[in-house]
Amino acid sequence: MDTVRLDEGLLRTTAPNGLVVLTESLPGVRSAAVGIYVRTASAHERPDQMGISHLLEHMVFKGTERRSARQLALELEVRGGSLDAFTGRDFTSYQAHVLDADLPLAVEILTDLVRRPLLRESDLEPELNVILEEIHGVEDTPDDLVFELHSATLWPDHPYGYPILGTPDTLATLSADDLRCLHDTSYNRGNCVVAAAGNVNHDQLLTVLEREGWLEGSAREPARSPMPAVPAVRGGRRSEDRDTAQTHIVFGTDTFPLRDSRRFPLAILTNVFGGGMSSRLFQRVREELGLAYAIFAYKHFYQSSGQLGVYVGTQSATADRAADAIRAEYDRLADEGLPADELAHGKQQLKGQIMLSLESPAARMGRLAGFTLHGDRYRPLDEMLAEIDAVTADDVAAVGAEFFRADRQTVVRLGPALSP
Repeated sequence: MDTVRLDEGLLRTTAPNGLVVLTESLPGVRSAAVGIYVRTASAHERPDQMGISHLLEHMVFKGTERRSARQLALELEVRGGSLDAFTGRDFTSYQAHVLDADLPLAVEILTDLVRRPLLRESDLEPELNVILEEIHGVEDTPDDLVFELHSATLWPDHPYGYPILGTPDTLATLSADDLRCLHDTSYNRGNCVVAAAGNVNHDQLLTVLEREGWLEGSAREPARSPMPAVPAVRGGRRSEDRDTAQTHIVFGTDTFPLRDSRRFPLAILTNVFGGGMSSRLFQRVREELGLAYAIFAYKHFYQSSGQLGVYVGTQSATADRAADAIRAEYDRLADEGLPADELAHGKQQLKGQIMLSLESPAARMGRLAGFTLHGDRYRPLDEMLAEIDAVTADDVAAVGAEFFRADRQTVVRLGPALSP
C-alpha cells in the first residue's frame, strides 16, 4: 500500500485495489467522524432510472448480512453516536459520528451498509412509499421545489438537472434486481473513499478496514469517471403557477468544478453579493426596499460543472420589483467588480467561514473526502488562506463579468399566476 503524509496529522493510503483511505488526527477531541463515499450518485443515472441511487441508499438500511434494520439503528445510537447517509449529484455518502473508542464498531456498521446489504424485494415497496412521501414533501414546500425546477430548467438534458429523489414514474419501474445491479457495479472498493477525522489512528483504521475486507485484492477495481458536462441553458425563463402566499424566484447559471482556480474569487463574490445580512442583496432588497424576508446567494460545485444562484421569496404584488432590483445588482457587480474595501471584507469573511467550518471532526472528514472526490489536490489550511489573500481586484472583476451578468441568469418563478 502507498501511504503519504499530506500535512501535520493527515495521512492518505491508496490500496492496490484502488481504495483511498484518509485520516486527520485531532488529539484534543474525544470523538471521531468516519465516512465511506461511493463515487456513484444521481449524475450517473439514466433518465428512466432517476432516483435509483437515492433508493439504494435507503434500501441498505433495511438490513444486512450481519444486522437487522433495528440493529443498524440501535447499535451506535445507544452509545451516543449517530449514523447517517445522503445521495448527492456526484457521490453517495455513509457516515458515522461516534466516541473515539467506538470507531471500529462504526467502520463495521458502515461496511455492512456499503458491502453487505440484503436488498430484499419484500423491503422495496415500503421504502418506495417512504421516498414518495419525501417527494410529496418537496412538492408541498415551494421554497424547496423552486430549486428543483431551476436545476431542471438549467440542465434539461443532463443528470445535474434530474431530481435526486427521482419521480413517481421512474421509481415505479425499479426492482430489487435493478438495485443489486447498481450495487454490484458501483459499490466496489476502487470506487470508494474512506475518510476519518478526530481522535483517530491511521494504522488502527487500516487494521479495521483490513479485517472487514476493504484491503483485499491486488488488481485495481474500477472507479466511476465524472459525467462530462454539457452546456447549460443561459438566460432561460420558466414560470410555474401555484396557489402560494409568496412568489418564489431563483436566478442562476452554471459555473465550473471545485478544482478550478477561480473558486475563491467566485466564493468572495457570492458572499459579498448575497452571503449574509451585510451583503448587497440583503441590504438592497430587504433593508432598503422591504421586498423580502428571505434573500440569499448560493453556489454549488460539482465534478464537471458548478452552479451559482440567488433565491428570493416575496409577495406576488412585489415580485417584479424584487426581480428588477436583483437584476440591477447583478449588472452593477458585473460592470464594476468590487472596490478595495468590499474585496478586503469579502476575503476576511471567506477565511473566517473556512476556519470556523473546520471546528468539528465531521467537517474535517468532509474536507478530506472532498478534495479527493473532486479530483483536486490537498491544500493545507495556511495555503488556502494565502490563496484567498492573493485574490486581486482583476480576478474578481473577471469572474463577475463572466458569471454575474443579469442576462446570463436562467430565472424560475413559482407562485400565483401572473395577471393578464
